[in-house]
Amino acid sequence: VYREIMRLCRSVQMEETKVAFLGPRGTFCEQAARVHFRDVNAIFDERPSIADVFRSVRAHEVDSGVVPIENSNEGSVVATLDLLSESGLKICGEVILCIRHNLIVRPDAELNEIKEVASHSQALAQCRRYLEENLPNAKLVETGSTATAVKLASERDGVAAIGTELAGQLYGMKVLASGIEDSQQNHTRFFVLGRDDHEPTGKDGTSVLFAVRHRPGSLHEALGALSNRMINLTKIESRPARGKPWEYVFFCDFEGHRKDLKCQEALEDLQRKTVDLKILGSYPRAQ
Repeated sequence: VYREIMRLCRSVQMEETKVAFLGPRGTFCEQAARVHFRDVNAIFDERPSIADVFRSVRAHEVDSGVVPIENSNEGSVVATLDLLSESGLKICGEVILCIRHNLIVRPDAELNEIKEVASHSQALAQCRRYLEENLPNAKLVETGSTATAVKLASERDGVAAIGTELAGQLYGMKVLASGIEDSQQNHTRFFVLGRDDHEPTGKDGTSVLFAVRHRPGSLHEALGALSNRMINLTKIESRPARGKPWEYVFFCDFEGHRKDLKCQEALEDLQRKTVDLKILGSYPRAQ
Protein backbone atom coordinates (compact mmCIF):
# COMPACT_ATOMS: atom_id res chain seq x y z
CA VAL A 1 0.00 0.00 0.00
CA TYR A 2 2.84 2.37 0.90
CA ARG A 3 4.61 1.74 -2.42
CA GLU A 4 1.39 2.40 -4.34
CA ILE A 5 0.83 5.68 -2.46
CA MET A 6 4.39 6.77 -3.28
CA ARG A 7 3.93 5.80 -6.93
CA LEU A 8 0.75 7.86 -7.19
CA CYS A 9 2.39 10.84 -5.50
CA ARG A 10 5.29 10.72 -7.97
CA SER A 11 2.92 10.46 -10.91
CA VAL A 12 1.01 13.56 -9.77
CA GLN A 13 4.25 15.52 -9.64
CA MET A 14 5.36 14.37 -13.11
CA GLU A 15 4.46 16.14 -16.31
CA GLU A 16 1.91 14.39 -18.48
CA THR A 17 3.28 12.07 -21.15
CA LYS A 18 1.12 11.56 -24.23
CA VAL A 19 1.26 8.05 -25.65
CA ALA A 20 -0.31 6.88 -28.92
CA PHE A 21 -1.20 3.22 -29.38
CA LEU A 22 -2.78 1.09 -32.09
CA GLY A 23 -6.49 1.18 -31.26
CA PRO A 24 -9.29 0.80 -30.66
CA ARG A 25 -9.51 1.00 -26.88
CA GLY A 26 -9.12 -2.28 -25.05
CA THR A 27 -6.62 -3.94 -27.41
CA PHE A 28 -3.48 -5.78 -26.36
CA CYS A 29 -1.55 -2.78 -27.69
CA GLU A 30 -3.22 -0.48 -25.18
CA GLN A 31 -2.50 -3.05 -22.49
CA ALA A 32 1.18 -3.04 -23.49
CA ALA A 33 1.27 0.77 -23.41
CA ARG A 34 -0.22 0.82 -19.91
CA VAL A 35 2.30 -1.76 -18.71
CA HIS A 36 5.28 0.20 -20.05
CA PHE A 37 4.09 3.59 -18.77
CA ARG A 38 2.58 2.36 -15.51
CA ASP A 39 4.87 4.58 -13.41
CA VAL A 40 4.34 7.66 -15.56
CA ASN A 41 1.58 10.27 -15.54
CA ALA A 42 0.47 9.21 -19.02
CA ILE A 43 -2.44 10.05 -21.30
CA PHE A 44 -3.22 7.24 -23.75
CA ASP A 45 -4.49 8.16 -27.21
CA GLU A 46 -5.75 5.54 -29.67
CA ARG A 47 -4.83 5.65 -33.35
CA PRO A 48 -6.59 3.80 -36.19
CA SER A 49 -3.45 2.35 -37.80
CA ILE A 50 0.21 1.61 -37.18
CA ALA A 51 1.11 4.26 -39.75
CA ASP A 52 -0.86 6.86 -37.79
CA VAL A 53 1.01 5.98 -34.58
CA PHE A 54 4.29 6.68 -36.40
CA ARG A 55 2.89 9.88 -37.91
CA SER A 56 1.64 11.25 -34.58
CA VAL A 57 5.05 10.74 -32.94
CA ARG A 58 6.88 12.37 -35.86
CA ALA A 59 4.45 15.31 -35.82
CA HIS A 60 4.99 15.88 -32.06
CA GLU A 61 1.30 15.24 -31.40
CA VAL A 62 2.39 12.72 -28.76
CA ASP A 63 5.61 11.96 -26.92
CA SER A 64 5.73 8.21 -27.58
CA GLY A 65 3.97 5.50 -29.55
CA VAL A 66 3.43 1.78 -28.98
CA VAL A 67 3.08 -0.67 -31.88
CA PRO A 68 3.23 -4.47 -32.24
CA ILE A 69 6.36 -5.88 -33.84
CA GLU A 70 5.96 -9.68 -33.65
CA ASN A 71 3.98 -12.57 -32.22
CA SER A 72 5.64 -15.78 -31.05
CA ASN A 73 3.20 -17.89 -33.10
CA GLU A 74 2.30 -15.66 -36.06
CA GLY A 75 5.65 -13.95 -36.74
CA SER A 76 6.51 -10.33 -37.51
CA VAL A 77 4.15 -7.43 -38.20
CA VAL A 78 5.39 -6.34 -41.62
CA ALA A 79 3.73 -2.91 -41.48
CA THR A 80 5.83 -2.04 -38.43
CA LEU A 81 9.03 -3.33 -40.05
CA ASP A 82 8.43 -1.30 -43.21
CA LEU A 83 7.62 1.89 -41.31
CA LEU A 84 10.73 1.50 -39.14
CA SER A 85 12.83 1.43 -42.30
CA GLU A 86 11.19 4.61 -43.66
CA SER A 87 10.78 6.80 -40.60
CA GLY A 88 13.37 8.66 -38.59
CA LEU A 89 11.89 7.49 -35.28
CA LYS A 90 13.86 5.49 -32.74
CA ILE A 91 12.97 2.40 -30.73
CA CYS A 92 13.27 3.45 -27.08
CA GLY A 93 11.63 0.50 -25.32
CA GLU A 94 10.01 -2.88 -25.71
CA VAL A 95 7.21 -4.78 -23.99
CA ILE A 96 6.47 -8.49 -24.18
CA LEU A 97 2.95 -9.52 -23.23
CA CYS A 98 1.82 -13.05 -22.52
CA ILE A 99 -1.41 -13.18 -24.52
CA ARG A 100 -4.39 -14.48 -22.57
CA HIS A 101 -7.71 -14.73 -24.38
CA ASN A 102 -11.00 -14.46 -22.52
CA LEU A 103 -14.58 -15.33 -23.41
CA ILE A 104 -16.45 -12.11 -22.68
CA VAL A 105 -20.24 -11.71 -22.43
CA ARG A 106 -22.88 -9.39 -21.03
CA PRO A 107 -23.17 -9.46 -17.24
CA ASP A 108 -26.38 -11.51 -17.29
CA ALA A 109 -25.40 -13.94 -20.10
CA GLU A 110 -24.57 -17.64 -19.69
CA LEU A 111 -22.68 -20.13 -21.86
CA ASN A 112 -25.80 -21.92 -23.15
CA GLU A 113 -27.19 -18.63 -24.51
CA ILE A 114 -24.28 -17.94 -26.86
CA LYS A 115 -25.10 -18.25 -30.57
CA GLU A 116 -22.18 -16.30 -32.03
CA VAL A 117 -18.56 -15.71 -31.02
CA ALA A 118 -16.86 -12.62 -32.42
CA SER A 119 -13.16 -11.73 -32.51
CA HIS A 120 -10.13 -11.04 -34.66
CA SER A 121 -9.36 -13.96 -36.98
CA GLN A 122 -6.09 -14.76 -35.15
CA ALA A 123 -7.82 -14.85 -31.77
CA LEU A 124 -10.51 -17.19 -33.10
CA ALA A 125 -7.82 -19.47 -34.54
CA GLN A 126 -5.83 -19.44 -31.30
CA CYS A 127 -8.91 -20.55 -29.31
CA ARG A 128 -10.13 -23.21 -31.73
CA ARG A 129 -9.96 -26.10 -29.26
CA TYR A 130 -12.00 -24.32 -26.59
CA LEU A 131 -14.64 -23.27 -29.11
CA GLU A 132 -14.97 -26.78 -30.54
CA GLU A 133 -15.36 -28.32 -27.09
CA ASN A 134 -17.62 -25.72 -25.49
CA LEU A 135 -19.43 -23.88 -28.30
CA PRO A 136 -19.46 -26.28 -31.26
CA ASN A 137 -22.64 -24.82 -32.77
CA ALA A 138 -21.79 -21.15 -32.36
CA LYS A 139 -21.22 -19.08 -35.48
CA LEU A 140 -17.74 -17.50 -35.62
CA VAL A 141 -17.74 -13.83 -36.63
CA GLU A 142 -14.47 -12.12 -37.64
CA THR A 143 -13.89 -8.50 -36.60
CA GLY A 144 -11.08 -6.00 -37.13
CA SER A 145 -9.83 -6.33 -33.55
CA THR A 146 -10.61 -8.10 -30.30
CA ALA A 147 -11.80 -4.79 -28.80
CA THR A 148 -14.25 -4.27 -31.67
CA ALA A 149 -15.60 -7.75 -30.95
CA VAL A 150 -16.22 -6.90 -27.29
CA LYS A 151 -18.09 -3.74 -28.31
CA LEU A 152 -20.21 -5.80 -30.70
CA ALA A 153 -21.01 -8.35 -27.98
CA SER A 154 -22.09 -5.54 -25.66
CA GLU A 155 -24.67 -4.40 -28.21
CA ARG A 156 -26.21 -7.71 -29.34
CA ASP A 157 -28.00 -10.57 -27.61
CA GLY A 158 -26.49 -14.04 -27.86
CA VAL A 159 -23.06 -12.80 -28.89
CA ALA A 160 -19.83 -13.47 -26.98
CA ALA A 161 -16.41 -12.04 -27.76
CA ILE A 162 -12.85 -13.21 -27.38
CA GLY A 163 -10.81 -10.31 -26.07
CA THR A 164 -8.83 -8.69 -23.30
CA GLU A 165 -9.96 -8.28 -19.73
CA LEU A 166 -9.35 -4.55 -20.21
CA ALA A 167 -11.86 -4.42 -23.08
CA GLY A 168 -14.40 -6.26 -20.93
CA GLN A 169 -14.00 -3.64 -18.20
CA LEU A 170 -14.33 -0.76 -20.67
CA TYR A 171 -17.67 -2.04 -21.98
CA GLY A 172 -19.09 -3.23 -18.65
CA MET A 173 -18.91 -6.91 -19.61
CA LYS A 174 -17.96 -10.01 -17.63
CA VAL A 175 -15.33 -12.67 -18.28
CA LEU A 176 -17.14 -15.99 -18.59
CA ALA A 177 -13.95 -18.01 -19.13
CA SER A 178 -10.30 -16.92 -19.02
CA GLY A 179 -7.16 -18.40 -20.55
CA ILE A 180 -9.05 -20.14 -23.36
CA GLU A 181 -6.16 -20.05 -25.86
CA ASP A 182 -4.92 -23.40 -27.21
CA SER A 183 -1.25 -22.61 -26.51
CA GLN A 184 -0.04 -21.17 -23.24
CA GLN A 185 3.18 -20.05 -24.97
CA ASN A 186 1.63 -17.16 -26.89
CA HIS A 187 3.51 -13.86 -26.59
CA THR A 188 3.45 -10.59 -28.49
CA ARG A 189 6.33 -8.14 -28.56
CA PHE A 190 5.71 -4.40 -28.82
CA PHE A 191 8.09 -1.53 -29.58
CA VAL A 192 7.93 1.85 -27.87
CA LEU A 193 8.68 4.60 -30.39
CA GLY A 194 10.22 7.98 -29.69
CA ARG A 195 12.23 10.70 -31.33
CA ASP A 196 15.31 9.54 -29.38
CA ASP A 197 16.30 6.13 -28.08
CA HIS A 198 17.12 5.19 -24.47
CA GLU A 199 20.31 5.73 -22.50
CA PRO A 200 22.27 2.59 -21.46
CA THR A 201 20.92 0.56 -18.54
CA GLY A 202 23.23 -2.47 -18.63
CA LYS A 203 20.45 -4.76 -19.91
CA ASP A 204 19.86 -3.39 -23.36
CA GLY A 205 19.14 -4.44 -26.90
CA THR A 206 19.83 -2.73 -30.22
CA SER A 207 17.96 -2.98 -33.51
CA VAL A 208 19.55 -2.20 -36.88
CA LEU A 209 18.65 -2.32 -40.55
CA PHE A 210 21.08 -2.89 -43.41
CA ALA A 211 21.59 -4.25 -46.91
CA VAL A 212 24.59 -6.17 -48.23
CA ARG A 213 26.40 -6.22 -51.52
CA HIS A 214 25.54 -8.89 -54.09
CA ARG A 215 28.49 -11.21 -53.76
CA PRO A 216 29.02 -14.63 -52.14
CA GLY A 217 29.40 -14.59 -48.36
CA SER A 218 28.49 -10.91 -47.90
CA LEU A 219 25.81 -11.58 -45.25
CA HIS A 220 28.07 -14.02 -43.41
CA GLU A 221 30.86 -11.44 -43.46
CA ALA A 222 28.55 -8.71 -42.14
CA LEU A 223 27.27 -10.83 -39.25
CA GLY A 224 30.87 -11.61 -38.36
CA ALA A 225 31.08 -8.05 -37.02
CA LEU A 226 28.88 -9.29 -34.18
CA SER A 227 30.00 -12.88 -33.75
CA ASN A 228 33.71 -11.99 -33.74
CA ARG A 229 33.03 -9.85 -30.68
CA MET A 230 30.80 -12.41 -28.98
CA ILE A 231 27.71 -10.21 -29.34
CA ASN A 232 24.56 -12.30 -29.24
CA LEU A 233 22.32 -11.91 -32.31
CA THR A 234 18.71 -12.40 -31.10
CA LYS A 235 16.83 -11.91 -34.36
CA ILE A 236 17.41 -11.55 -38.10
CA GLU A 237 14.74 -11.15 -40.75
CA SER A 238 14.72 -10.05 -44.38
CA ARG A 239 12.23 -7.77 -46.13
CA PRO A 240 12.03 -6.71 -49.78
CA ALA A 241 13.84 -3.42 -50.42
CA ARG A 242 11.37 -0.74 -51.51
CA GLY A 243 11.78 0.15 -55.20
CA LYS A 244 14.46 -2.50 -55.78
CA PRO A 245 12.92 -5.73 -57.12
CA TRP A 246 14.57 -8.91 -55.80
CA GLU A 247 16.79 -6.99 -53.41
CA TYR A 248 16.41 -7.27 -49.64
CA VAL A 249 17.17 -5.47 -46.40
CA PHE A 250 17.87 -7.20 -43.11
CA PHE A 251 16.46 -6.36 -39.70
CA CYS A 252 18.66 -7.50 -36.83
CA ASP A 253 18.36 -7.36 -33.05
CA PHE A 254 21.36 -7.98 -30.82
CA GLU A 255 22.22 -7.71 -27.14
CA GLY A 256 23.97 -4.57 -25.93
CA HIS A 257 23.67 -0.81 -26.31
CA ARG A 258 25.03 1.14 -29.27
CA LYS A 259 27.08 3.23 -26.80
CA ASP A 260 28.80 0.17 -25.29
CA LEU A 261 32.41 0.02 -26.47
CA LYS A 262 32.10 -3.49 -27.89
CA CYS A 263 28.89 -2.58 -29.74
CA GLN A 264 30.42 0.66 -31.05
CA GLU A 265 33.28 -1.33 -32.58
CA ALA A 266 30.84 -3.86 -34.05
CA LEU A 267 28.68 -1.15 -35.60
CA GLU A 268 31.71 0.55 -37.13
CA ASP A 269 32.78 -2.80 -38.61
CA LEU A 270 29.20 -3.47 -39.78
CA GLN A 271 29.15 -0.07 -41.47
CA ARG A 272 32.17 -1.06 -43.57
CA LYS A 273 30.70 -4.42 -44.55
CA THR A 274 27.14 -3.36 -45.43
CA VAL A 275 25.15 -0.87 -47.45
CA ASP A 276 22.79 1.72 -45.89
CA LEU A 277 23.24 0.73 -42.25
CA LYS A 278 20.55 2.33 -40.08
CA ILE A 279 20.54 2.12 -36.29
CA LEU A 280 16.87 1.88 -35.30
CA GLY A 281 17.58 2.36 -31.61
CA SER A 282 18.90 0.96 -28.35
CA TYR A 283 16.50 0.25 -25.49
CA PRO A 284 16.12 -1.70 -22.24
CA ARG A 285 15.28 -5.32 -23.01
CA ALA A 286 11.93 -6.52 -21.72
CA GLN A 287 12.43 -8.81 -18.74
